Amino acid sequence: MPFIGELAAVGTSLCFSFGSTFFTMSGRVFGSIILNRGRLVVAVVLVMLMHLLFYGELIPMNAGIDRWAWMSLSGIVGLVLGDTFLLQAFVLIGPRLSMLMMAMAPVLGVVLAWVFLGETLALKEIIGIAVTLAGIFVVIGERRTDASNTDAAKPGDSRSYLIGLLCGLGGAAGQAGGLVLSRFGLVGDFPALSGSLIRLIAAMIVVWLIALFNRQAVATYRTLRQNPRAFMLVVGGTVLGPVLGVWLSLIAVQNTSVGVASTLSSLMPIFLIPISYFMFKERVTVQGIIGTVIAFVGMVLLFV
Repeated sequence: MPFIGELAAVGTSLCFSFGSTFFTMSGRVFGSIILNRGRLVVAVVLVMLMHLLFYGELIPMNAGIDRWAWMSLSGIVGLVLGDTFLLQAFVLIGPRLSMLMMAMAPVLGVVLAWVFLGETLALKEIIGIAVTLAGIFVVIGERRTDASNTDAAKPGDSRSYLIGLLCGLGGAAGQAGGLVLSRFGLVGDFPALSGSLIRLIAAMIVVWLIALFNRQAVATYRTLRQNPRAFMLVVGGTVLGPVLGVWLSLIAVQNTSVGVASTLSSLMPIFLIPISYFMFKERVTVQGIIGTVIAFVGMVLLFV
């Protein structure tokens, strides 16, 4: 099938765009912490089934202790810390701005790889970082000039908006840190799906151990059970993200160049402009659209 890689990459962006929308809606019912606990359980079950389908085993049995250690640490940083921040950002400032803040993830990833992995930082990447940051700052400035914007859970609440932006930045930092750590666990052409499953298992164990330690496990289960409609949104977001989104991203990488796949898989801030308008009645200004496009151009410079 022609352009299957490119189509899969665009599908990845669509899956994560709608997935983040579902997580925003369910997060405003459950809160980010309970949402992350429920989401990780669903994700582990579904990705285990995917792993069984593709590799004939529920968990990667051939992964050594070192690989489990690196991928588990990656999961704790990316899925426990990073995603908790990201899910809270969804609740406070909505999916559009949250995913735009996640554009900082490749920027931070490039910087961390330069510092800790000794990777060179080319002029094109420096320009890409500068352009991405410029676009993000343009969109952030939108809030200051448009007090009627309704992307936050509490319109007009500057404190919630600032905390939401910081949570989005924390989500980006967690994703970037988790990505760098996963590089150590994926050496030797270890399957990405197997690595993703290890990350999810480690993250699920950690968040539920914390829940047990704080005596919140039973309360979490009851909250999820008492809100079946919101939980179905959690399931829907998880299916779109860690399952279909990850699967399509793997197809994209296998069938087109990494640069093209990465770029087309990062269209979420663009797709979320109309989604946020129709789903959350969020009024997007011309300044916000221009800033989003600028940030996307910066990401393209980093990827290609």
